Amino acid sequence: MFTFLLVVQAIIATCLVTVILMQRSEGGGLGVGGSPSGFMSARGAADFLTRATSILAGLFVLLSITLAVIASIKHAPSDIDTSLVKQAPASNVPTQAPVTGDPLSGAAQSVGQAGAQDASNGAVPLAQ
Repeated sequence: MFTFLLVVQAIIATCLVTVILMQRSEGGGLGVGGSPSGFMSARGAADFLTRATSILAGLFVLLSITLAVIASIKHAPSDIDTSLVKQAPASNVPTQAPVTGDPLSGAAQSVGQAGAQDASNGAVPLAQ
């Protein structure tokens, strides 16, 4: 459907360019006006070309809007691809309970716990 409408728009664009180039340059292009003369006169042909230009221009604009709507619907992303998201590596640092009260006493307690863990492994703590 999209390709068919695109071909139709190309044909309309070619016809529009042709009709515009066929018009005489008299400064009144796309102007509204009529004459009592017949269709086959010079003025009648100019009126026909003016009407053809306005009709083809209207069709071109409507078809452009239609193609834009179809393209936006056809190429709309349906979901987000998360296959390239890098997972955060798991950290080896153990999480500690939040320290309440004095932050220095909490730091001292965590050092004391680390020394106790080292003592359980047979290591001697450096300073206490």
